[in-house]
Amino acid sequence: MTERYKEYDFHRKNLGSTLSMDAPMAHWLLRFALSATFLFHGANKATQIPTAAETFGLSTGTMTMVASVEFAVPAFLALGGLTSSQLGDVLTRLAGLLAIVILVGAISVVHWGQWSFTPSETHPYGGMEFQVTLIAIALFFVFRGNSA
Repeated sequence: MTERYKEYDFHRKNLGSTLSMDAPMAHWLLRFALSATFLFHGANKATQIPTAAETFGLSTGTMTMVASVEFAVPAFLALGGLTSSQLGDVLTRLAGLLAIVILVGAISVVHWGQWSFTPSETHPYGGMEFQVTLIAIALFFVFRGNSA
C-alpha cells in the first residue's frame, strides 16, 4: 500500500470505534424526533379541542386526554433522559408506552386502510406509514428505557 492510502486504511480500521464514540448521546436524537412530533400534534389539538374532536369523531373529553398525553410524552422523555435514577428509566419507558397508545389510536381512527403517508381521497390525513415508524421509535424506549 502506498503512503498516500495508509491514512485511509487507518480510518477504515477504526471506523467502528470512531462512529461509536458519540453513541451514548445518540438516544437524544430519537427523543427529540418523537417529542417534536408529539408537541406539534398536541399543540394543534389543544388549541381547538372541540373542532378536532368533531373531525375525528371523538368526544371532547377523549380529545382532551389525547392532547394531554401528546404533551406528557415529550415531558417524560426529556425528564427521563435527564434523570439518571430508576425514576428516569420509568419515565422514559412510560413515555414510549403512552406514545404507542396514542399512535395505535391514531392508526385505528384515522390512518387504517392505507399504508402510504401521502394523503388521498379516502385518507385525507394520509396512511399509517409515519405512525408505524413512530411506534418503532417508541418501542425502542419501552424496551431500552435509559439504558440506550
